[in-house]
Amino acid sequence: MQTNATYTSLVAVGDSFTEGMSDLLPDGSYRGWADLLAARMASRTPGFRYANLAVRGKLIGQIVEEQVDVAAAMRPDVITLVGGLNDTLRPKVDMGRVRGLLEEAVEKLAPACNQLVLMRSPGRNGPVLERFRPRMEELFAVVDGLAERHGALVVDLYGAPSLADPRIWDVDRLHLTAEGHRRVAEAVWQTLGYEPEDAEWRTPMPATAPPGWVTRRTADARFAKQHLLPWIGRRLTGRSSGDGLPAKRPELLPYEGPVG
Repeated sequence: MQTNATYTSLVAVGDSFTEGMSDLLPDGSYRGWADLLAARMASRTPGFRYANLAVRGKLIGQIVEEQVDVAAAMRPDVITLVGGLNDTLRPKVDMGRVRGLLEEAVEKLAPACNQLVLMRSPGRNGPVLERFRPRMEELFAVVDGLAERHGALVVDLYGAPSLADPRIWDVDRLHLTAEGHRRVAEAVWQTLGYEPEDAEWRTPMPATAPPGWVTRRTADARFAKQHLLPWIGRRLTGRSSGDGLPAKRPELLPYEGPVG
Protein backbone atom coordinates (compact mmCIF):
# COMPACT_ATOMS: atom_id res chain seq x y z
CA MET A 1 0.00 0.00 0.00
CA GLN A 2 1.28 3.44 -0.89
CA THR A 3 0.59 6.68 0.95
CA ASN A 4 -0.77 9.82 -0.69
CA ALA A 5 -2.01 7.49 -3.39
CA THR A 6 -3.04 8.49 -6.88
CA TYR A 7 -5.10 6.12 -8.98
CA THR A 8 -6.64 6.92 -12.35
CA SER A 9 -9.41 4.31 -12.60
CA LEU A 10 -11.61 2.00 -10.52
CA VAL A 11 -13.79 -0.99 -11.38
CA ALA A 12 -16.12 -2.41 -8.71
CA VAL A 13 -17.24 -6.06 -8.91
CA GLY A 14 -19.84 -7.75 -6.72
CA ASP A 15 -23.43 -7.88 -5.52
CA SER A 16 -25.91 -5.57 -3.77
CA PHE A 17 -23.33 -4.40 -1.24
CA THR A 18 -21.22 -2.91 -4.02
CA GLU A 19 -24.22 -1.81 -6.08
CA GLY A 20 -25.10 0.47 -3.16
CA MET A 21 -28.27 -0.85 -1.56
CA SER A 22 -29.78 0.72 0.59
CA ASP A 23 -28.13 4.14 0.09
CA LEU A 24 -31.12 5.53 -1.78
CA LEU A 25 -30.94 8.73 -3.83
CA PRO A 26 -33.96 11.03 -4.36
CA ASP A 27 -34.51 9.66 -7.88
CA GLY A 28 -34.86 6.11 -6.55
CA SER A 29 -31.43 4.90 -7.65
CA TYR A 30 -28.72 3.66 -5.29
CA ARG A 31 -25.41 5.36 -4.56
CA GLY A 32 -23.31 3.32 -2.11
CA TRP A 33 -19.72 3.15 -0.95
CA ALA A 34 -18.21 2.47 -4.38
CA ASP A 35 -19.78 5.60 -5.90
CA LEU A 36 -18.68 7.64 -2.88
CA LEU A 37 -15.16 6.28 -3.20
CA ALA A 38 -15.06 7.02 -6.92
CA ALA A 39 -16.20 10.59 -6.30
CA ARG A 40 -13.37 11.14 -3.82
CA MET A 41 -10.78 9.58 -6.12
CA ALA A 42 -12.04 11.66 -9.04
CA SER A 43 -11.71 14.84 -6.98
CA ARG A 44 -7.97 14.11 -6.72
CA THR A 45 -7.37 12.96 -10.30
CA PRO A 46 -8.75 14.77 -13.37
CA GLY A 47 -10.13 12.34 -15.94
CA PHE A 48 -10.62 9.61 -13.35
CA ARG A 49 -12.61 6.70 -14.80
CA TYR A 50 -15.06 4.43 -12.98
CA ALA A 51 -17.19 1.35 -13.71
CA ASN A 52 -19.48 -0.50 -11.32
CA LEU A 53 -20.44 -3.96 -12.59
CA ALA A 54 -22.16 -5.10 -9.38
CA VAL A 55 -25.75 -6.36 -9.45
CA ARG A 56 -27.88 -7.21 -6.43
CA GLY A 57 -28.51 -10.84 -5.56
CA LYS A 58 -25.56 -12.27 -7.48
CA LEU A 59 -23.87 -15.41 -6.21
CA ILE A 60 -20.12 -15.85 -6.59
CA GLY A 61 -20.59 -18.13 -9.61
CA GLN A 62 -22.62 -15.44 -11.38
CA ILE A 63 -20.06 -12.78 -10.46
CA VAL A 64 -17.30 -14.88 -11.99
CA GLU A 65 -19.33 -15.66 -15.11
CA GLU A 66 -20.77 -12.20 -15.74
CA GLN A 67 -18.37 -9.64 -14.26
CA VAL A 68 -14.83 -10.91 -13.73
CA ASP A 69 -13.68 -11.21 -17.34
CA VAL A 70 -15.29 -7.87 -18.17
CA ALA A 71 -13.47 -6.16 -15.29
CA ALA A 72 -10.15 -7.80 -16.17
CA ALA A 73 -10.43 -6.63 -19.79
CA MET A 74 -10.80 -3.02 -18.60
CA ARG A 75 -7.35 -3.18 -16.91
CA PRO A 76 -8.00 -0.37 -14.40
CA ASP A 77 -5.64 0.79 -11.68
CA VAL A 78 -7.91 -0.59 -8.93
CA ILE A 79 -10.44 -3.42 -8.86
CA THR A 80 -12.60 -4.14 -5.82
CA LEU A 81 -14.10 -7.61 -5.46
CA VAL A 82 -16.71 -8.45 -2.83
CA GLY A 83 -18.60 -11.69 -3.35
CA GLY A 84 -19.60 -14.98 -1.80
CA LEU A 85 -21.65 -13.65 1.10
CA ASN A 86 -24.94 -14.32 -0.69
CA ASP A 87 -23.81 -17.92 -1.04
CA THR A 88 -23.17 -18.26 2.69
CA LEU A 89 -26.70 -17.03 3.46
CA ARG A 90 -28.32 -19.82 1.44
CA PRO A 91 -29.76 -22.75 3.45
CA LYS A 92 -27.33 -25.07 1.68
CA VAL A 93 -23.98 -24.05 0.28
CA ASP A 94 -20.91 -25.86 -1.01
CA MET A 95 -18.14 -23.83 0.60
CA GLY A 96 -15.54 -25.76 -1.38
CA ARG A 97 -17.13 -24.53 -4.60
CA VAL A 98 -17.30 -20.97 -3.23
CA ARG A 99 -13.60 -21.17 -2.37
CA GLY A 100 -12.72 -22.40 -5.85
CA LEU A 101 -14.73 -19.66 -7.56
CA LEU A 102 -13.16 -16.94 -5.41
CA GLU A 103 -9.73 -18.29 -6.30
CA GLU A 104 -10.65 -18.20 -9.98
CA ALA A 105 -11.83 -14.60 -9.68
CA VAL A 106 -8.72 -13.42 -7.85
CA GLU A 107 -6.38 -15.25 -10.21
CA LYS A 108 -7.95 -13.39 -13.14
CA LEU A 109 -8.32 -9.98 -11.52
CA ALA A 110 -5.04 -9.58 -9.65
CA PRO A 111 -2.84 -9.52 -12.79
CA ALA A 112 -5.30 -7.23 -14.59
CA CYS A 113 -4.92 -4.22 -12.27
CA ASN A 114 -2.32 -2.38 -10.24
CA GLN A 115 -4.17 -3.04 -6.98
CA LEU A 116 -6.86 -5.59 -6.16
CA VAL A 117 -8.96 -4.88 -3.08
CA LEU A 118 -10.87 -7.60 -1.22
CA MET A 119 -13.08 -7.27 1.85
CA ARG A 120 -14.20 -9.00 4.99
CA SER A 121 -17.84 -7.90 4.75
CA PRO A 122 -19.62 -6.31 7.72
CA GLY A 123 -22.19 -8.25 9.72
CA ARG A 124 -25.18 -6.86 11.60
CA ASN A 125 -25.41 -7.92 15.24
CA GLY A 126 -28.35 -10.28 15.71
CA PRO A 127 -29.54 -13.86 15.26
CA VAL A 128 -28.87 -13.98 11.52
CA LEU A 129 -25.20 -13.16 12.04
CA GLU A 130 -24.88 -15.73 14.81
CA ARG A 131 -26.45 -18.43 12.64
CA PHE A 132 -24.22 -17.82 9.65
CA ARG A 133 -21.07 -16.61 11.44
CA PRO A 134 -19.10 -19.87 10.93
CA ARG A 135 -19.68 -19.78 7.16
CA MET A 136 -18.83 -16.08 6.98
CA GLU A 137 -15.61 -16.57 8.89
CA GLU A 138 -14.70 -19.50 6.65
CA LEU A 139 -15.25 -17.22 3.66
CA PHE A 140 -13.11 -14.49 5.20
CA ALA A 141 -10.29 -16.95 5.89
CA VAL A 142 -10.30 -17.72 2.16
CA VAL A 143 -10.21 -13.98 1.40
CA ASP A 144 -7.23 -13.46 3.71
CA GLY A 145 -5.33 -16.36 2.16
CA LEU A 146 -5.97 -15.19 -1.40
CA ALA A 147 -4.90 -11.65 -0.53
CA GLU A 148 -1.63 -12.88 0.92
CA ARG A 149 -0.86 -15.01 -2.13
CA HIS A 150 -1.79 -12.42 -4.75
CA GLY A 151 -0.77 -9.13 -3.13
CA ALA A 152 -4.32 -7.86 -2.65
CA LEU A 153 -5.41 -5.46 0.06
CA VAL A 154 -8.08 -6.56 2.55
CA VAL A 155 -10.51 -4.08 4.10
CA ASP A 156 -11.62 -5.56 7.43
CA LEU A 157 -15.20 -4.35 7.82
CA TYR A 158 -16.19 -7.45 9.78
CA GLY A 159 -13.82 -6.47 12.57
CA ALA A 160 -15.24 -2.96 12.94
CA PRO A 161 -17.79 -2.71 15.80
CA SER A 162 -19.18 0.47 14.24
CA LEU A 163 -20.52 -1.52 11.28
CA ALA A 164 -22.18 -4.20 13.42
CA ASP A 165 -24.54 -1.69 15.06
CA PRO A 166 -28.15 -2.43 13.95
CA ARG A 167 -28.77 1.33 13.67
CA ILE A 168 -26.41 1.50 10.72
CA TRP A 169 -28.39 -1.13 8.78
CA ASP A 170 -31.55 -0.62 6.73
CA VAL A 171 -34.92 -2.09 7.72
CA ASP A 172 -34.24 -5.14 5.51
CA ARG A 173 -31.37 -6.04 7.90
CA LEU A 174 -29.20 -7.00 4.93
CA HIS A 175 -27.95 -3.67 3.61
CA LEU A 176 -26.23 -0.65 5.10
CA THR A 177 -27.76 2.80 5.43
CA ALA A 178 -26.19 5.87 3.85
CA GLU A 179 -24.06 6.34 6.98
CA GLY A 180 -22.86 2.76 6.75
CA HIS A 181 -21.85 3.18 3.12
CA ARG A 182 -20.07 6.42 3.98
CA ARG A 183 -17.99 4.59 6.58
CA VAL A 184 -17.16 1.78 4.16
CA ALA A 185 -16.01 4.31 1.56
CA GLU A 186 -13.72 5.85 4.17
CA ALA A 187 -12.35 2.42 5.10
CA VAL A 188 -11.48 1.59 1.49
CA TRP A 189 -10.10 5.09 0.93
CA GLN A 190 -7.68 4.70 3.81
CA THR A 191 -6.73 1.14 2.84
CA LEU A 192 -5.76 2.39 -0.62
CA GLY A 193 -3.32 4.80 1.01
CA TYR A 194 -5.18 8.10 0.85
CA GLU A 195 -4.99 10.55 3.73
CA PRO A 196 -7.90 9.92 6.14
CA GLU A 197 -10.90 12.22 5.87
CA ASP A 198 -12.65 10.56 8.82
CA ALA A 199 -10.24 8.81 11.16
CA GLU A 200 -13.17 7.73 13.34
CA TRP A 201 -15.03 5.48 10.88
CA ARG A 202 -14.46 2.54 13.23
CA THR A 203 -15.84 4.43 16.23
CA PRO A 204 -19.24 3.09 17.36
CA MET A 205 -22.23 5.39 17.18
CA PRO A 206 -23.18 7.17 20.43
CA ALA A 207 -25.18 5.01 22.79
CA THR A 208 -28.95 5.52 22.88
CA ALA A 209 -31.74 3.94 24.87
CA PRO A 210 -32.76 0.61 23.29
CA PRO A 211 -36.20 0.53 21.64
CA GLY A 212 -39.08 -0.81 23.71
CA TRP A 213 -40.69 -4.22 23.34
CA VAL A 214 -43.61 -2.95 21.23
CA THR A 215 -41.29 -1.05 18.90
CA ARG A 216 -39.09 -4.11 18.41
CA ARG A 217 -42.04 -6.43 17.70
CA THR A 218 -43.53 -3.93 15.25
CA ALA A 219 -40.20 -3.71 13.44
CA ASP A 220 -39.93 -7.52 13.39
CA ALA A 221 -43.39 -7.85 11.86
CA ARG A 222 -42.65 -5.24 9.20
CA PHE A 223 -39.32 -6.89 8.39
CA ALA A 224 -40.97 -10.30 8.02
CA LYS A 225 -43.73 -9.01 5.72
CA GLN A 226 -41.69 -6.65 3.54
CA HIS A 227 -38.37 -8.45 3.32
CA LEU A 228 -38.11 -11.92 4.87
CA LEU A 229 -41.12 -13.55 3.20
CA PRO A 230 -40.27 -12.19 -0.28
CA TRP A 231 -36.68 -13.38 0.22
CA ILE A 232 -37.89 -16.88 1.13
CA GLY A 233 -40.21 -16.83 -1.88
CA ARG A 234 -37.33 -16.07 -4.23
CA ARG A 235 -35.26 -18.88 -2.72
CA LEU A 236 -38.10 -21.39 -3.18
CA THR A 237 -38.69 -20.39 -6.81
CA GLY A 238 -35.04 -20.01 -7.80
CA ARG A 239 -35.38 -16.30 -8.54
CA SER A 240 -33.05 -13.45 -7.60
CA SER A 241 -33.65 -9.78 -6.86
CA GLY A 242 -31.12 -9.01 -9.60
CA ASP A 243 -32.68 -11.08 -12.38
CA GLY A 244 -32.71 -9.04 -15.57
CA LEU A 245 -31.00 -6.00 -14.05
CA PRO A 246 -27.96 -4.49 -15.79
CA ALA A 247 -24.94 -3.05 -14.03
CA LYS A 248 -25.46 0.63 -13.27
CA ARG A 249 -22.05 1.64 -14.66
CA PRO A 250 -21.10 -1.05 -17.20
CA GLU A 251 -18.40 0.98 -18.99
CA LEU A 252 -15.15 2.44 -17.69
CA LEU A 253 -15.85 6.11 -18.29
CA PRO A 254 -14.90 9.43 -16.66
CA TYR A 255 -16.72 9.84 -13.36
CA GLU A 256 -19.43 12.50 -13.54
CA GLY A 257 -21.47 11.87 -10.41
CA PRO A 258 -24.43 9.57 -9.68
CA VAL A 259 -26.32 8.03 -12.56
CA GLY A 260 -29.89 9.29 -12.88
